[in-house]
Amino acid sequence: GHFASIATGKRSFYTAPIQALVSEKFFALCRDLGTDNVGMMTGDAAVNPTARVICCTAEILANLALRDGASAEVDQVVMDEFHFYSERDRGWAWQLPLLELPQVQFLLMSATLGPTRRFEEELTRRTGRPTILVKTRDRPVPLEFEYRHTLLHESITELLAKRLTPVYVVHFTQANAIEHAQSLQSIELCTKEEKQAIKEAIGGFRFDSPFGNDLRRYVHHGVGVHHAGLLPKYRLLVERLAQEGLLKIICGTDTLGVGINVPIRTVLFTQLCKYDGSSTRILSVREFKQIAGRAGRKGFDTLGTVWCQAPEHISANLRAENAAQSDPKKRKKLVKQKPPEFGYAAWSPETFTRLSTGESEPLTSSFHVSHAMMLNLLDRPGDGCGAVRKVLTSTHETRPLQRRHFRRAIAIYRSLLGAGILEVLDAPDSHSRRVRIDISLQEEFRLNQPLSPFVMEAVNRLDVADPDYAVDVLTIVESVLEEPMPVLNKQLDRAKTELLAKLKREGMEYEDRMAQLAEVQWPK
Repeated sequence: GHFASIATGKRSFYTAPIQALVSEKFFALCRDLGTDNVGMMTGDAAVNPTARVICCTAEILANLALRDGASAEVDQVVMDEFHFYSERDRGWAWQLPLLELPQVQFLLMSATLGPTRRFEEELTRRTGRPTILVKTRDRPVPLEFEYRHTLLHESITELLAKRLTPVYVVHFTQANAIEHAQSLQSIELCTKEEKQAIKEAIGGFRFDSPFGNDLRRYVHHGVGVHHAGLLPKYRLLVERLAQEGLLKIICGTDTLGVGINVPIRTVLFTQLCKYDGSSTRILSVREFKQIAGRAGRKGFDTLGTVWCQAPEHISANLRAENAAQSDPKKRKKLVKQKPPEFGYAAWSPETFTRLSTGESEPLTSSFHVSHAMMLNLLDRPGDGCGAVRKVLTSTHETRPLQRRHFRRAIAIYRSLLGAGILEVLDAPDSHSRRVRIDISLQEEFRLNQPLSPFVMEAVNRLDVADPDYAVDVLTIVESVLEEPMPVLNKQLDRAKTELLAKLKREGMEYEDRMAQLAEVQWPK
């Protein structure tokens, strides 16, 4: 598709959900199509942004669609990992190009799309092009599934003995991934020769940050760590060592399931539940299959392996029961471990079977209106208010939800007028606009946070001559940024731990304790 675009003088975009995947595709396309023809745009940087083929994060293309609509210089769009359409916070970026770029030929790709008829009909109706579905259930490398009641370190030892490495051990927090990498230092994973090969491959790489010292120990031992919070150079090092077959274990979060080219033979789930920002729940079929699909290296393996650990307390209880089997006194004294009081949702072999054999859920719209979206639409040449109306009436949402989006858009519009960020003109300007961003603001002005108008107001009230002026500005800006979830989750853990200790002292029953803990929030 990209080649055809270049050959016919058109412009093609490749989008992906994370910068690591965008970067990987950028380098691959540079090799295939030549560096002059390929550019990259992410939130951090732009390389050759006028090229015929552009690799970018989904939000970059969505904002381009908002600003320029059908006049955007885009002829073809390849949307990778299109299942992100259902993501609660980011799904709008996968939906907007479909709504606002009728001139574009789309290629939507994912291993877990689920039912697609709605998208097929929508694409044909909006673009006037016939839509073709390419679908298969056959994997290049079939998967073998197994549910385990052994302890985690025993499962890893067994995988090493069976030479089912490299193993991707799946965790759902960065802290758990790092903690497990540290615990693996007590297991002998590599031979002297393998450790020497790792040392030579690393060469003069500089581990010049506090975590770098830890990562150096891990990778020299044959263990990689991979999560979205790593410095890019550390993440790329782990990916390179894995691609060269030098790492036995990669302790990663579920972000490794997003198409990154890291060869994996075995995927080992430490659990089947995750905290999604509001509650702890069982993985969806789509989430499970995205991660499990990493197993099996095409061209290397004839079979991929997917193991899942039983909940730790169940494995411990089973072990204790087996040990007490032949001794009636031990059986009588046996005290069973209870599940964790919070951060846990129960799973079983049946859960594992349902996730491994089930169909991916239908993709659902997760559209929302933001200040940045309103500014992009209202500042377009022509009728900005009409552009807002057109987008909000064409979203893939129910009528009640569309009405809610309209109310939100009106509230944002009024707040932008009140803050002096938008101005209403008595007569259309040279771009036929009756509403536009105040021209006294810099050209690259953006409002990406709901409370950004507060920053505009508060900064103007500060004393520029105050020695703390710069720090005060920084503090005000930080106050409107997205919630720092790692910090807040730690505060929530502390609050729950303190309440749990209090409730246990008072002798409250387990079910009542669980109900009270579910009500706890972080300090506000």
